[in-house]
Amino acid sequence: MALLTRARAGDAQALNDLFARYLPLLRRWASGRLPRHVRDIADTPDLVQETLVHVFKKIEGFEHRGEGAFYAYLRQAVMNRIRNEVRNAGYRPARVEFDDQAAHDGPSPLETAIGRESIERYEAALQALREDERELVIARLELGLTYAEMAQAAGKPSADAARMAVTRAIARLIEGMADEAGTTSG
Repeated sequence: MALLTRARAGDAQALNDLFARYLPLLRRWASGRLPRHVRDIADTPDLVQETLVHVFKKIEGFEHRGEGAFYAYLRQAVMNRIRNEVRNAGYRPARVEFDDQAAHDGPSPLETAIGRESIERYEAALQALREDERELVIARLELGLTYAEMAQAAGKPSADAARMAVTRAIARLIEGMADEAGTTSG
């Protein structure tokens, strides 16, 4: 909070400290979320860094609304940037305008859907999937792509083939989350 207050007041060192603190966290969080067909256009670490630079240029407009609000705001900005990259690559999710400057002071839709405590299990299970499975899960659950869009992006012969691949990937994700729940509770 003190760093954020100093950065909003124009303290360059505080801004550098915030950047150094959040860049590795967001790079780790964003890893694997940029679909393979978009990676030749944008590299995930570069995308995260560029997003942070853009957000930090306008940091004075951020209103702190509680513990974790700034990290949630940064994560949402990165997710919006990923969505924009996917759209720019020609694969369009549902028609929704995303403003990467909009403050997000509540849990993400994903956090609401599966609960804050389950996010860690979700993230761990997601990382345990094969890369192609992880991309399908992210494309469907986080980016909201249609099965037809996913078939085209993943090189599947039809929307039904993409739907079946997603169904299998989500089943493996659920198994992984159950395994994670067993290891964290026991």
